[in-house]
Amino acid sequence: MKFPAYRARRLRSHPQLRRMVRETVLTTNDLIYPLFAVPGSGIANEVRSMPGVYQLSVDKIVEEAKQVYDLGIPAIILFGIPADKDTDATGAWHDHGIVQLAATKVKEAVPDLIVIVDTCLCEYTSHGHCGYLQVGDLTGRVLNDPTLELLKKTAVSQVNAGADIIAPSGMMDGFVQAIRQGLDQAGYEDTPILSYAAKYASAYYGPFRDAAESTPQFGDRRTYQMDPGNGREALTEIALDIAEGADMLMVKPALAYMDIIWRVKQATHLPVAAYNVSGEYSMLKAAALNGWIDEERVVMETLTGFKRAGADLILTYHAKDAARWLDT
Repeated sequence: MKFPAYRARRLRSHPQLRRMVRETVLTTNDLIYPLFAVPGSGIANEVRSMPGVYQLSVDKIVEEAKQVYDLGIPAIILFGIPADKDTDATGAWHDHGIVQLAATKVKEAVPDLIVIVDTCLCEYTSHGHCGYLQVGDLTGRVLNDPTLELLKKTAVSQVNAGADIIAPSGMMDGFVQAIRQGLDQAGYEDTPILSYAAKYASAYYGPFRDAAESTPQFGDRRTYQMDPGNGREALTEIALDIAEGADMLMVKPALAYMDIIWRVKQATHLPVAAYNVSGEYSMLKAAALNGWIDEERVVMETLTGFKRAGADLILTYHAKDAARWLDT
């Protein structure tokens, strides 16, 4: 008996049919919205290299958090820009630091919104690196173990302030274990850690450094962030973080690293997050503002691509727009 040849186009012939057989579906549950907190009140400074993204005072952060929650987005991630910076990153772990204040106010105003806090030191150090440096060293080589002690203090202060999830991003060896120990000792055994497990030394971070005012004053971060040419190393990093107690894993950036998202997803049953970083956002915004692309279609295709590659969560500056487009 001869069977007719399969025709794939049969399942593409109607919009509703395409919806029925769609393999990858993006929802607002997948989205996390980054926010940048600064001291003061009534402040909304647009980031020059990130159209539509702002440095916000805490009162404005609360307004944004309410909008995010109303759009159905389940979580935000907070970054802080302190009034003063020093070599000890005091603003990162101070009980009244800018992120701590923002976390407290958001949880008071929107208790059901999940507040993730970036746990790193680069925004708070006067030199812009992610930890302690050897005195006189201008290479940017961070001292690993002393930095771990600061990260433990920072994580505990952030959870004291109301943070629901700690997200360490400094790529220090042993940072997940150190933070897990610090949280457990402080009675926060149930606080999850979303580890930036595979964070690459990427040129795509440029606009973020404008937003967070965290550009290194000398050297660069290649001694602790991953080489963009390495894929197997990402699997080593995630294995270490899982063994140290990570609850979720992140790949950063996302667009040029979809193969890494896929490999990480295949290697673990833990939730995998992809950070759609500032440079990726700014490229699309610039093209859209120039009329070169259909912003909605390109953004939604990109975000769906991250999910198809294996991302369970997507940190993206497009989150509010994407939530509105998903609702129409």
